[in-house]
Amino acid sequence: MNGESVCLNTLQCIGVVGAGAMGQGITQVLLQAGLTVQLFDARSGAADSAREQLHVRFARLQDKARMSPEAVVQALGKLQVMDSLQALGDCQLVIEAIVENLEAKQQLFRELEQVLDSSALLASNTSSLSITAIAAGCRNPQRVAGLHFFNPVPRMRLVEVIAGLETAPEIAGQLQALVRHIGHQPVLAKDSPGFIVNHAGRAFGTEALRILSEGVASVAQIDALLRDGAGFAMGPFELMDLVGLDVSLPVMESVYRQFYQEPRYRPHPLLRQMQAAGHLGHKSGQGFYRYDGVHDTPQPSSVSAPRGMPPAVWMAADDELGHARLLALLQRLGVEPQTGPRPSGDALCLLAPLGDDATEAALRHGVDPARTVAIDTLFGLDHQRCLMLTPCTRPDMQQAAHDLFSADGGRVTLIHDSCGFVLQRTLASIVNLACDIAQQGIASVADIDTAVRLGLGYPQGPLDWGDQLGAERLLQILLRMHALTGEPRYRPSGWLRRRVRLGLSLCQAPEPLLA
Repeated sequence: MNGESVCLNTLQCIGVVGAGAMGQGITQVLLQAGLTVQLFDARSGAADSAREQLHVRFARLQDKARMSPEAVVQALGKLQVMDSLQALGDCQLVIEAIVENLEAKQQLFRELEQVLDSSALLASNTSSLSITAIAAGCRNPQRVAGLHFFNPVPRMRLVEVIAGLETAPEIAGQLQALVRHIGHQPVLAKDSPGFIVNHAGRAFGTEALRILSEGVASVAQIDALLRDGAGFAMGPFELMDLVGLDVSLPVMESVYRQFYQEPRYRPHPLLRQMQAAGHLGHKSGQGFYRYDGVHDTPQPSSVSAPRGMPPAVWMAADDELGHARLLALLQRLGVEPQTGPRPSGDALCLLAPLGDDATEAALRHGVDPARTVAIDTLFGLDHQRCLMLTPCTRPDMQQAAHDLFSADGGRVTLIHDSCGFVLQRTLASIVNLACDIAQQGIASVADIDTAVRLGLGYPQGPLDWGDQLGAERLLQILLRMHALTGEPRYRPSGWLRRRVRLGLSLCQAPEPLLA
């Protein structure tokens, strides 16, 4: 059966249940694609209010010349506001966008089964609930699937299509065709906690919270390092403030519970404290930052004015790329490091470790921890330099390193000792989690990378990014962090380990088994 042709030929009328912001967004893109939409909401007046909001949305599109007046009239002419659930009986597909509650969604689908034709499809817009569990309350779970849009729907072009354990095979193809028809990008996921996006996104925020809780760096420093050093559109704390803790925390806790307390997904108690205090982010005026007209910005490192001539410099790196990057930067800054196997007695000891903290790196290289400063070489060093100190790095050595690396106008951030700096541990965790999603067969490599780019706004898909950063380097970072901390969250995925051992790309899918 050609699922795509069946879908586009038969979906003449689509029902949307739930007239909130998500339901309105879904309705808008369906109407713009020329489909007839029947909108219903059990809340009194909600559907009528949504119709008014949709008229405003389309008027704005017309004012911006994104739709012609004729197209607006045609689209709105296909919108029907229904006064009862029973009135949706002619729909070939109903998409629910109601409250994120399993019992409520199960009850809605049971009622829809009484109304719809036996061939009609039921799709849930859930972001975190099991499609299999939602379908379990239906007489015919084979016709139930997930169709997870992202807010704001007209701008967020990604849609996750999720097949439950009982979903008929052809339904996923039909829904993917619908998503393409409305101009969005479908990705196919197995029914799994968080699907792709809310699963893959766990590492970014949870690792930042751990870094903060360990006193390694401030909120503003962590955000700035990940924005300016790795290219994220916003830092993890800015993102949590934008989304709101009342939205992000339940998703974090839901994924953590559904994976039976897997350490990789563990939220931090600080979030509960902030929620109890009403510090939800933008919407409450206070989150990790204040929003009363004063937005905290990264503060410059606490260093005094330069103090005379810089000391001699000795350097060591854990890999050739880190060595090349650090040496090139020092030479651009006019410094020729000492070349002997041991530093002189007064030299600044610059180390470029992968995964180790500055303390461990100093001991491994046999240099004086009081003269040691570590620098992160995971990314290039043209503009952003993150320097990590041991607990006993002398103030004059801190000053010398800061003066040296800021001499050309580069941004220097001083942080306390931590395995893996900020960028190494965050990026290694992100890539490792994506590898685990691939290993579990939740989605294809291409769909994982597409979902993360479009759904989370990351600069690159994590598997492709892992290849570019160096899978072997990331594996070394994880192994050392795991050894230093004993934290199971840092254990390397089998997908990552095997591909590094075999010299394969992280995007390399396994060869199919013979029948």
